[in-house]
Amino acid sequence: MGDVKLAYIVQKAQYKSESSRLAITHAIAYQTVEVLLDDGDNVIPTLCFVGEGVLGIQKGQNTMDVYGVTSTETHMKNTLLVDLDVLVCKEDLDKYGIPEDAMPNADEMGADKTIQVVPFSEIQKAMEESKHILFF
Repeated sequence: MGDVKLAYIVQKAQYKSESSRLAITHAIAYQTVEVLLDDGDNVIPTLCFVGEGVLGIQKGQNTMDVYGVTSTETHMKNTLLVDLDVLVCKEDLDKYGIPEDAMPNADEMGADKTIQVVPFSEIQKAMEESKHILFF
């Protein structure tokens, strides 16, 4: 079967919705699927943030202090720890005035991956190369 590429597209803000958190959780869960695959078969997920979806992934969230729940920032760090590719649309960051250095990282946790701020054309390419695209 070979590689199966999946694209998880987060296009809505996390406010009043769990959609971005669900996308992150589903993308991380790809590792559980790999135990069921034949040798040499791989699932390759890419988590992409576009439109209003870029609003909820900034570092410095204090939801644990305020609401007693983990933040999307913490969830994003977990994606980096499991070496998941995370793409964030540069044009949308610019549109909302979010600087690239506002993206969380998991360096302190030992992650090798970082969030990639890319033009929309790179996200479009990831979607075109994917067998399945899931919108959140």
